[in-house]
Amino acid sequence: MCLAVPAQLISINDAIGTVELTGATRDCSLLLVPDAKVGDWLLVHAGFAVQIVDEEEAKATLDAFRELEELEEAYFAGKTENS
Repeated sequence: MCLAVPAQLISINDAIGTVELTGATRDCSLLLVPDAKVGDWLLVHAGFAVQIVDEEEAKATLDAFRELEELEEAYFAGKTENS
């Protein structure tokens, strides 16, 4: 399964953008989203920004990822206690 992660574009240098997600920064190609501008939210997969998304959608997706992480932690904590 492939997963694209929302991240905010914080700088552009030629066709390379730097995105930020929860304090970490990464470079990604902007070749697939030539209209992207600083401040836009992008879906990033395998080093490529693949789509521009609105901030509300990006934040809803990040909230869903956090919820999944919390559920996973609770699940494995229960497995450890019952082992």
